[in-house]
Amino acid sequence: MEENLSMPTKYDPSSIEQGRYDWWIKGKFFEAKNDEQKQPYTIVIPPPNVTGKLHLGHAWD
Repeated sequence: MEENLSMPTKYDPSSIEQGRYDWWIKGKFFEAKNDEQKQPYTIVIPPPNVTGKLHLGHAWD
């Protein structure tokens, strides 16, 4: 018996992403949970993104 083990040469996101998105919606991953028993958590200034070579300026942030 001969099996076809070839893979597609291009990624087709529509073949998988709708199912993942539906799973996120069903799991309510996009909804914030408000728990009055917990302290609020906020970020005023998010950590810097390193988008190139590291340099001394990254350490100063």
